[in-house]
Amino acid sequence: MAQSRTIIRNARVVTMDETVGNLEGVDILIDEGLIVAIEAGIAADDADVIDATGKIVAPGLIDTHRHTWQTQIRGICADWTLGDYLAGVRFTVSPAYSADDVYLGNYAGFLEAIDAGVTSVLDFSHCNNSPAHSDAALRGMRDSGIRGVHAYGFFNSSPYAPQHFTSHDERIDDFHRIADDAADGGLVRLGVALTEPGVIPIEESVAEVQAARSRGALVVTHTGCVWSLPSGITEFEERDLIDADQVHVHCNTLTDDEFAILARHGAKISISPETELNMGMGRPVFAQARKHGFKPTLSADVVSLNSGDMFHQLRLAIAFARWASTEEINLGGGDPLDVTISAHEALTWVTRNAAEALGLSDEVGTLSVGKRADLIIVGGHGRSQHPTPDPEGTLVFQTTAGDVETVMIDGKILKRGGQLVGVDRAELDRRLDDSSRAILARIAESGAELPGTPPGGMFPIIRGLTVANLAGSDALA
Repeated sequence: MAQSRTIIRNARVVTMDETVGNLEGVDILIDEGLIVAIEAGIAADDADVIDATGKIVAPGLIDTHRHTWQTQIRGICADWTLGDYLAGVRFTVSPAYSADDVYLGNYAGFLEAIDAGVTSVLDFSHCNNSPAHSDAALRGMRDSGIRGVHAYGFFNSSPYAPQHFTSHDERIDDFHRIADDAADGGLVRLGVALTEPGVIPIEESVAEVQAARSRGALVVTHTGCVWSLPSGITEFEERDLIDADQVHVHCNTLTDDEFAILARHGAKISISPETELNMGMGRPVFAQARKHGFKPTLSADVVSLNSGDMFHQLRLAIAFARWASTEEINLGGGDPLDVTISAHEALTWVTRNAAEALGLSDEVGTLSVGKRADLIIVGGHGRSQHPTPDPEGTLVFQTTAGDVETVMIDGKILKRGGQLVGVDRAELDRRLDDSSRAILARIAESGAELPGTPPGGMFPIIRGLTVANLAGSDALA
């Protein structure tokens, strides 16, 4: 339930609304979670007052792809390739998670996001090892207070572990059960995380997309992130499986023709700069996005590698994109005359563009009268926050999670004075430590080793299966 009325006084506002721009010394009036006025000198004697003098108010950041359940294993794959991640996290760690672990990972992981100024997340939830795990993932997201999309993953945890779901149809049935629960009109909306193309027979991919469409669910999928495997884009288009209600993550390996297919169908893309640059996945696809008319969005991806701080992702992303756009000039012995990507454009990646990708443009992504009050107030006593002659430059290049003083979602204050509201952080840390130790103990008891990547790598082993699965049963007949 949103607070009744809140007024933010004397704010320096980065609205991200192209018709409004940046504003100085204005008030923001919020009533029942809705922004009802942005102007100077608003009279609101009955409102809860937040003094924003000397601070920056901006839309909450939006992450378009995060595996939040991995909170208890943060940093475990710091020195792993993508193949190591698949063997270690997906095949070994995931089966060791109990439903309670999934709940705690999601709950604490979303609190981490909120603490860092993230107000919406597309949660790629692929540790649904049983119906209890599925319930726990959704409950953890809801209990955190974050807005976003719970994307139900149709994934088997490991080919080497006992499975609760004995058929793909049972998976589909469990999704529909969760869909019934998710249809409550709250902050969390329904999505689907597809099994990667080729990992399962293409007919099962068709069933996953059809299930999502039958429920009006947003689709998210890992696309073109393994160089030695086909992307599945052509096969998906042939079966009418690509549309505008989809977020395709990574896309590093896609050809121009494959990008053109996604663009033709209005699909969205999500770039995970830290994961892609560290795990050998290739160049983040900012240049291709510009060439084909995509609006880039960003993702923290796996907290088992990096933090959930989207300011960090933003800095990595703009640094890479600027470097890539001037590399040819530099290698030719020249110096660029212009900065190719502005701080303002970079901010669109985690605000306006991301809201559009999640289907939330009418509600969030900009600070505009008539939209929901999902916002952050940045400032405090950090040296990086004083002075702030360029507020957009400060947000992109100077701000960290510790500089986020206030976070509001749907008009409710979840962080105030630099502290999460109503959260016993010491107790939460204790629970996370206990859960992490228990997960790792179960892995040790099973005799598994991390990451457990087969000699020669993971992907050559599955290439033949992937090609056959994408061909379909008709081709195999």
